[in-house]
Amino acid sequence: MGFPCCVPAGGRPPYMAQLLRRIFSRPSHRLIGNMAALQDDAHRIFRSAVSAVLPPRMLQRALIVRDTAGPPVLECGGKQIPLENNLYLVGFGKAVLGMAAAVEQIVGKHLVEGVISVPRGIEETLRQAGKRDMLLSPGSRIRVMEGAADNMPDEAAMKAAGEIQKVAEKLQRGHFTAGADLSVAVSGGCTVLSDLSLLGGGSALLPAPVPPLTLQDKQAVTKQLALKGATIQELNTVRRGLSQLKGGGLSRAAHPAQVVSLILSDVIGDDLDVIASGPTVCSAYRVEDCLQILSKYGLRGSVPAAVEDVLLSRPRVDPTQDHGRVHNILIGSNLLSLREAEQEAQRSGYVTSLLSTAISGDVRLVSQFYALLAEVLCSYLTAAPQRPELEETLLAVASSMDIPDLHLSARLQEMKEAGASGGICVLCGGETTVRVQGKGRGGRNQELALRVAAQWHQSVAAMQGCEVVFLSGGTDGQDGPTPAAGAVSYPQLVEQARRNGLDVEAFLTASDSYGFFSDFQNGRRLLVTGLTGTNVMDVQVLLVQRHKDQ
Repeated sequence: MGFPCCVPAGGRPPYMAQLLRRIFSRPSHRLIGNMAALQDDAHRIFRSAVSAVLPPRMLQRALIVRDTAGPPVLECGGKQIPLENNLYLVGFGKAVLGMAAAVEQIVGKHLVEGVISVPRGIEETLRQAGKRDMLLSPGSRIRVMEGAADNMPDEAAMKAAGEIQKVAEKLQRGHFTAGADLSVAVSGGCTVLSDLSLLGGGSALLPAPVPPLTLQDKQAVTKQLALKGATIQELNTVRRGLSQLKGGGLSRAAHPAQVVSLILSDVIGDDLDVIASGPTVCSAYRVEDCLQILSKYGLRGSVPAAVEDVLLSRPRVDPTQDHGRVHNILIGSNLLSLREAEQEAQRSGYVTSLLSTAISGDVRLVSQFYALLAEVLCSYLTAAPQRPELEETLLAVASSMDIPDLHLSARLQEMKEAGASGGICVLCGGETTVRVQGKGRGGRNQELALRVAAQWHQSVAAMQGCEVVFLSGGTDGQDGPTPAAGAVSYPQLVEQARRNGLDVEAFLTASDSYGFFSDFQNGRRLLVTGLTGTNVMDVQVLLVQRHKDQ
């Protein structure tokens, strides 16, 4: 089912929502209820995570227009830009339509022209969902161009990239008042008369391959790397090497105009040169990195011949050339999303641990981690004999995942001490990978949820004293080529499925997690939100609650 945003753009929850929260808030020591209540809680916590990074809220936090004795000033990330009908806007990514609408509302008539590249169908989806605050105003000066069906670059996205490049090149050719100072908000009467504001992520929505490379060549490389399980960092490294606009190419196209890039991170670590392959982040070009990635996945001999020709022929770039002219500002991230979810979980009475924003790797290993973690937490909440070997196994699995911000031993001790009398909520974020081995439909979140349930099936007896729910969902509302954002699972799921003639292992072998959850209980365990208009990777919610009679 879809969900409305319960927090209005840039404001507090409405009065009634605040009142209901006060009435139904629960202290952390109180038992929270049955399995259905836990699933409701997991959904609500996920919704709060998404709400925190919806474009209107992010932009109203990031952009402020202040009146001055002269022209009004736009403040953003510590920068000040005088507003005199001088702003050009380009953008690309899943969140960009709402971001552009918010910018348009904030800067008004000072926006001269804009072009944004967004996923196919998102404008109509947001309109049907009633999300008017994420739609451009009638008569907007911003053109919306849709493309990149199924998150893959296509001819429509390539056309949009060309139009975005034209806007940037207008500034390069001097489409602004002659003789104006193009530094940022300099005092003493000099004003910025032309700025290019770049929004969001979306490598697939800005395809501009270096000639003679074709879009089909670039698509072939991207698809082969994705099917081999390449990380988003690896994919974007190769994309940068093959693109005219990535790796700082877009900001170079706009030289000498000032560039303010408002960035919503959809990558682990929030590395600005990785997000959408860094179109405004000038990074040194290294052919060796690209070739090493192709070799790692055994693709040197199978990618189109033009790929290596382009990589070997590109000139090196000076990464310092945009210093002082380009300002990259991170306005939204997985961490921001999880912080909001943490507050919601605490209001609901859970002892809450925000464990990591960098969960990554193969879903097979990650599912072992979550399954073991739930079992360990269950042992903390019940009178079951302590099992130090179980905790040691969990720590060993966590170590093999090599997650930089996962300080699990200390966090476990905190939860052991704090969670003895109440429910525990563990929050994580990141982006896992799936090795496709069948012809089914699914996504990393649905497969992770299903594999966690399969792991629990082996040890369900050890968790009899607890109710446990695991939710994994994509904040963009789309998990792989399916209409679901993710799914919810629990320890009894595999046995319930077996009684209804569904073989979980068969679905996993066919890479058909969506098929399983669609068939199981009429799809009630699917997390279906519709496209949300934002994207900060995935959110996982693990809830462990002692049975009422324990």
